[in-house]
Amino acid sequence: MTEEIKKACQIMNDGGVVLYPTDTIWGIGCDATNPEAVQKVYEIKKRMDTKAMLVLVDSAVKVDFYVDDVPSIAWDLIELTDKPLTIIYSGARNLAPNLLAEDGSVGIRVTSEKFSYQLCQRFRKAIVSTSANISGQPSPANFSEISEEIKSAVDYIVNYRQDDTSRPTPSSIIKLDKGGIISIIRK
Repeated sequence: MTEEIKKACQIMNDGGVVLYPTDTIWGIGCDATNPEAVQKVYEIKKRMDTKAMLVLVDSAVKVDFYVDDVPSIAWDLIELTDKPLTIIYSGARNLAPNLLAEDGSVGIRVTSEKFSYQLCQRFRKAIVSTSANISGQPSPANFSEISEEIKSAVDYIVNYRQDDTSRPTPSSIIKLDKGGIISIIRK
């Protein structure tokens, strides 16, 4: 697994796009601070760049670096959740502008899954994590369901967990507005 992480980090540092296992479903990822790499992901997914993508980090502390003013309730939500939770924050910063929603918000998930956690930790920057499918098509539950079109478009495919046939679900998504107002986007 260590070699897989090194290789994926090298590809992302060079502006490339990787296909990798996350704490939920398989994701297409890149350096979330690199606008050209983010644009490649939009092109691979055939997705309009007006639809924001979320990012993964390995630590709640890193959320502070990517969000201007983190509402205090966010820390409790991150700590207490028992399943993967993506939180959409207002006032994103230090990320590629084309990654953000039109209102300047960004979805961030703190991962604790072994591979994606170590990948984020070693990469030291937020990593784009968007489902490994063409926009509008069903999200693949595991590696065997990812289309050849997606596989052939990325710069590197992680070998770890390719034989896993479990069917994880996407994360829950909530929007956390300033003042701690919570809106549930996806349960």
